[in-house]
Amino acid sequence: MRLIGKCRPTETVGLEKAVALRFLRGMKGGVSRLKLEEKKTVVENLHDSFSRSKIVILADYKGLDVEAITELRRKLREAEVELKVAKNTLIRRASADTDAALMDEYFKGPSAIALSYDDPVAPAKILTDFAKSNEKLEIKIGVMNGKILDLSAIKALSSLPSREVLLGQVLSVMNAVPTSLVTALSDVPRRLLNVMQAIKEQKDSAEAA
Repeated sequence: MRLIGKCRPTETVGLEKAVALRFLRGMKGGVSRLKLEEKKTVVENLHDSFSRSKIVILADYKGLDVEAITELRRKLREAEVELKVAKNTLIRRASADTDAALMDEYFKGPSAIALSYDDPVAPAKILTDFAKSNEKLEIKIGVMNGKILDLSAIKALSSLPSREVLLGQVLSVMNAVPTSLVTALSDVPRRLLNVMQAIKEQKDSAEAA
């Protein structure tokens, strides 16, 4: 029986190195594919958000610490406003075929995006108020109903009553309408009687004459 000779130490090291390199190449390829899938998911989710949002406001959060960003997220979340942070290349891809694409030239630097699906006033009000006490938050631009909103327009929007306040005012009016209507209707018989009495008096006067 022929004996197989032992591998030389240098051959063993070379074999191990080759296997290790092939393993690392496979790992790198897997990581790249994973990152690609993650980016695709981010773009798809952002695109869906842009498509459904009533308003999108872009801000630069550079300089804000973790505590400040967490506080901003909390305030926005309480008003049912989403705050998303992503790379500008992904934001640009996600904005395609949406109103957010109008802000393309502003996708620079650290970008945070506030989106609201119901109340367009809420994100404008919260971001404007937050920027007053956190000067490092820079409100850059916004878009609503296919129109660009500059900083002055966003500030003007922030001064309007919120959705909750407007709903409260509408409900107050609706509650007041039935009361006034009932009052007016209940007054009709009295007025009709007065008119009929006046006609009767005029008729009696004419007959007497």
